[in-house]
Amino acid sequence: MSVKYENKLTQIRGSIANLLKSITHSSQISLDAFEKKDMGLFLEAQEKLSHVEAQGNLIDNEIIKTFALYGPEANELRTLVAYLKMINEIVRIGVGFKKYARRMSEHCQSGCHFDNIAKTIVKLNKSTINSLVYILECFENFDACIVEDFYRKVLVEESINDDLFSIIEKEIMTVIIDAKELSVEYVKILATLRKLERSCDRSVNIANLLLYAKNGGEFQLYN
Repeated sequence: MSVKYENKLTQIRGSIANLLKSITHSSQISLDAFEKKDMGLFLEAQEKLSHVEAQGNLIDNEIIKTFALYGPEANELRTLVAYLKMINEIVRIGVGFKKYARRMSEHCQSGCHFDNIAKTIVKLNKSTINSLVYILECFENFDACIVEDFYRKVLVEESINDDLFSIIEKEIMTVIIDAKELSVEYVKILATLRKLERSCDRSVNIANLLLYAKNGGEFQLYN
């Protein structure tokens, strides 16, 4: 592996880490916004992700340039392909969080009551953030990262996330029965919260791709 290629790969990993950091920070701002019922913080979270697609495109282009300029060997090619697919997952997480911040701001002003589910929503959000933090830690300390350990941590958070979403789903379905004119709004809240659950699923996909980049094998994104 040439020094120039390794330097380029380090640069790409740094760009991915910066994108993950921005998305993770935005998710934390959204969590703070919900806990404080601060609509201004929801807006800040959206604005922080206003260029997430453009950032993803820039990284994709750098990866493609690396394909073209360095003619990587098979194992190096595997890494670049994995990174290219990761960007798609990361950008979709970012877009999901941007929509989540906007919609939760609307829900908080809709007249719906969150008393019975607020704590579970907070836990769901924290679980999603945790899964992203693990991946970010791996990219920020790549040489020391034991990918298998981080993969297992992300899987644990995804399992917790699924359980929390199931609890919220049952609670909201119970509330809908008596919600009358607000029943449609509660259904929309559930759809918004699913974005957190789906983001955690995408974190598992990214962890899978990290494993693939390191160990090879086959893609396992569509189970």
